[in-house]
Amino acid sequence: MRRCVIFLCLLSACMSALSQSFAPVNKNASPEAKQLLAYLYSINGKKLLSGQHNFNQHMDQYSDSVRALTGKDPAVWGTDFIWNWTTDNGQAIVDECIRKHKEGYIITLMWHQGRPLDEPPFRWKESIQGKLTDAEWKELTTEGTPLYKKWLAQIDVVAGYLAQLNAAHVPILWRPYHEMNGIWFWWGNKPGKDGIVKLWKMMYDRYVNHFHLNNLLWVWGANGPRDIPADEAYAYKNFYPGHSYVDVLGTDVYHMDYEQKDYNELLDLAQGRLIALTECGELPGAAILDAQPKWSWFLEWSDWIVTPNSPQQVKTVYDRSQTLTHEQVAGSYPSTSTTNLKN
Repeated sequence: MRRCVIFLCLLSACMSALSQSFAPVNKNASPEAKQLLAYLYSINGKKLLSGQHNFNQHMDQYSDSVRALTGKDPAVWGTDFIWNWTTDNGQAIVDECIRKHKEGYIITLMWHQGRPLDEPPFRWKESIQGKLTDAEWKELTTEGTPLYKKWLAQIDVVAGYLAQLNAAHVPILWRPYHEMNGIWFWWGNKPGKDGIVKLWKMMYDRYVNHFHLNNLLWVWGANGPRDIPADEAYAYKNFYPGHSYVDVLGTDVYHMDYEQKDYNELLDLAQGRLIALTECGELPGAAILDAQPKWSWFLEWSDWIVTPNSPQQVKTVYDRSQTLTHEQVAGSYPSTSTTNLKN
């Protein structure tokens, strides 16, 4: 009888944990996307996936740095989809994603999109960090206008590459319009329903309902709020498109700005959904990770893995029992059950 009671308690605990999971916001999400999201929920609050960003011109350079420092490979591999259409090779990124998926990596992709006013090559300061007037923003977000059509042509190019990954059954943690609550990108600091929220929903509609990119899990990656003059990032809630359009809420943290109040604010906004360190500069130490156990993964930004991080900082994070590496994760999530998820 006692064994039966213990079994029922364990079963109840497992069912309770499952009940806290959410299905992908795309109702037609691919089996692979569902399995990946279910896997992330299965480790939520217990484990932390290690991750590394690589520039798309050298797609293993900084992951190799992690291996040299720790003897381990990060579980999450990421790159920037396209910086500059005259030099970057989107097909090479697709091919690498397929290869990484077969090797058991979890993949996250982002995109520093050029300002739709401009033609490629998209220069960093002049275009990606350029500005749009209020009138230009309204034109951009109004269907059928010339600026809207230019934006549509841009995102359709990337959709073509993502469609190849969809056909290859590669699930992607897709993180567009990152750091949108900051002031430094053309899509940044556009709060409210007619700001980035509207642009996010426009992309979501195009990619999900028109192109049927069912392999995407939608990652909303803001920046940690800060009040540095001329470098501000504002409260998360004013830039959030809502639970119907986001699978994972994330934040980018640099300069050890792991404020507990910001972590709590993101958790409150998520309402039980996953949160992640979608970019970081200095890796969080043990005390921070103990106080902030709900991060699903961290993605270390490119060359920051070698400086300003010290070798010991990197080893400390990778040696934690809670940190999962590629070797531990490969092959795990495709077999994860996707039942009992909330819609």
